[in-house]
Amino acid sequence: MKKELLSPVGNWECLEISIKNGCDAVYLAGTLYGARKFAKNFSYEELEEAVKYSHLYGVKVYVTVNTIIYEKEIEDCLKYIEFLYNIGVDAIIVQDLGLIMLVRKYFPDLEIHASTQAHTHNIEQIKLLESLGVKRVVLARELSLDEIKKMDTKMELEVFVHGALCICYSGQCLFSSFLLDRSGNRGECAGLCRCLYSLKEGDKNIIKDKYLLSPKELNTINYIEELKNSPIYSFKIEGRMKSPEYVGYVTHLYRKILDSKNGKLSQEEIFNLKSLYNRGFTKGYLFNNSDKEFISLNSSNHQGVEIGEVVDFRKDRIKIKLSCELNQNDAIRLPNNEGMYVNYLYDLKGNLINKGNKNEIVYVQNKVGLKSLGKVFLTVNKKLGDKIKAGENKKIRIDALVRAKVNENLVVSYSDGIHEVLKVLDRVEIAKSSPISKDRIKKIVSELGNTPFVMGDIRLEVDNNIFIPVKVLKEIRRGLVEELIIKREEVKRAKKLVLEEYKGKRDKRNIKFSVKVRGEEQLKAVIDRVDYVYVTSEEVYQKYKNNPKVYLVLDRVMDKFPEYQNERLVIGESGSLKYCKDNEVVSDYYLNVVNKAYMYLLKDLGVKRITVSPEVKGDNLKELLDGLDNEIQVEVIGYGSIEYMIMKYDLIENMNLKSDGKYELEDRLKRRFRIYKDRYTHLMADKKIDLRKEIDRLEEMVIDVFRIELFEEDREEIDRILKSFRR
Repeated sequence: MKKELLSPVGNWECLEISIKNGCDAVYLAGTLYGARKFAKNFSYEELEEAVKYSHLYGVKVYVTVNTIIYEKEIEDCLKYIEFLYNIGVDAIIVQDLGLIMLVRKYFPDLEIHASTQAHTHNIEQIKLLESLGVKRVVLARELSLDEIKKMDTKMELEVFVHGALCICYSGQCLFSSFLLDRSGNRGECAGLCRCLYSLKEGDKNIIKDKYLLSPKELNTINYIEELKNSPIYSFKIEGRMKSPEYVGYVTHLYRKILDSKNGKLSQEEIFNLKSLYNRGFTKGYLFNNSDKEFISLNSSNHQGVEIGEVVDFRKDRIKIKLSCELNQNDAIRLPNNEGMYVNYLYDLKGNLINKGNKNEIVYVQNKVGLKSLGKVFLTVNKKLGDKIKAGENKKIRIDALVRAKVNENLVVSYSDGIHEVLKVLDRVEIAKSSPISKDRIKKIVSELGNTPFVMGDIRLEVDNNIFIPVKVLKEIRRGLVEELIIKREEVKRAKKLVLEEYKGKRDKRNIKFSVKVRGEEQLKAVIDRVDYVYVTSEEVYQKYKNNPKVYLVLDRVMDKFPEYQNERLVIGESGSLKYCKDNEVVSDYYLNVVNKAYMYLLKDLGVKRITVSPEVKGDNLKELLDGLDNEIQVEVIGYGSIEYMIMKYDLIENMNLKSDGKYELEDRLKRRFRIYKDRYTHLMADKKIDLRKEIDRLEEMVIDVFRIELFEEDREEIDRILKSFRR
């Protein structure tokens, strides 16, 4: 099976350069509903042109609509998808399961890919997505190749093979949302995992000011043969916020390796790759990289590649001995960790030069106040960038037929293997004086110049001694080229969206209370005082499950599915929805429910009570509940410590810490985030959600259950919390 190379496109220049370098498909976004809001992205007009341009070169276009969609945005989002459908995008990439349901309803023949933001990491989730009409799933980056190989599915599988990594399971991060009101689920991630943190135990500094949550760059190019022999269909490069040079060169390298047998990169190519962008490289969880090789503790930015060392300095000049070439207008990072462009480059005699060679000594300006010796790193490779941009445009092979028989119509056709265009003219006549030669005919029909095409085979069915005006042949050629371009760009879709409204009405009811507990002592403190108790320990659940208030909280990362029947379960990932028909199920806030369509999907699947995302606040919550069916039970997180992140990365073990220690991350603003570990590493909120003052308003909205999330509170603290709610 031919594999797909999928390139990231953040602007028009990236689109052109990725196609030029051999991608099979691109993924990009408009200005709305994409998970890279701060990329330049494409206007409506640019999107339409991008689809035409890509299709002209036989490249597919996937548009990201991979944020959570609030209820008030649904109509606008569907109109945007109507536009994407009508301009001929090949697929949309979606996170929100509610939106997936609506797209399947209103645009049944539009291909849907489930985004990595959908947190798909097990076969049950894939089965669910397949049942919802999804054609392809972008798998979680935490999966290993061995795990992927065991997935028995006909679904197209897509995997990131190169680029930036998230430390948190994608679609499960609330860090940026609650600290800076910039939701990662809304395309606004502030990259807080790339900041400096100290690791604390009480008042003691275990680690001071390191990039404890910043992964290296994924790079699997040396493992392409293994990937080619796997069930993975699409190889995805991350980088919609990266430079065109980066996108072009990475696409070029992966195209080269994919098309070769046992291909390897040269030392020059490895050097070039590092010079364009790297935080250090990791083969990631895809190839079971150890946690010690996963994190870049000392830098969260582009590290560049070593090209020499500072051997002397003075106030105005820096003396560098080169181990690699350095060119004028390159950028370098110096031993004081400051970066600068090399606007002026000097030789030992002080003469201006435009290039310094390996083993030479050169001078650069001391624009950064350098006062130390040490290594020099190349961070912008101007020569490479110019070479990438100057590469030849992609050409599409076409074949031609010319039939020129005396007293028969002249026929000329071009074919790209999919489309055929032809021109039929008047009868061919015998030449009276200057017959046209076959070589001349060949030359004219194959002169394709600056068009997107290059001539392959030309079949001539031509009599001798015939006359065809050269001007006519050239006009035929121009016309056929234009017609073939139109056919390749052509879109045959037209749909007018007609939306249906939700007309439910909710009756007033008294709010009930649930509490999530993390042990038996907490359970004992609340069980007689609230309506529902959610237990994270299966052992504790089994001990108390005869009490109808008690529910078992399942993990939000599931690789095994025990048999549950006639149990009460709180589920945190979509694969566990398989349990709905045989158990009493509450969906947890990790499912990111923010619109009615998602709620109705969960209701149809058998979920009894739906916990909405804590990102839904104020008017967005009111909009969500207006017109909702009366029988849908709604739960909100009203108080307590929520989880900002869940990570496969084991920070505690990687730092050789005690597994039972109480550790916190502290940022530059002295905010502290408790870290705890079970099978995974969890980062807790620095402060509690507290909606106690809003209970009356929530009751007016007809909320069914108000949840309290406990973490490490003791009985005395729990007593104070519950009393405050009773008041």
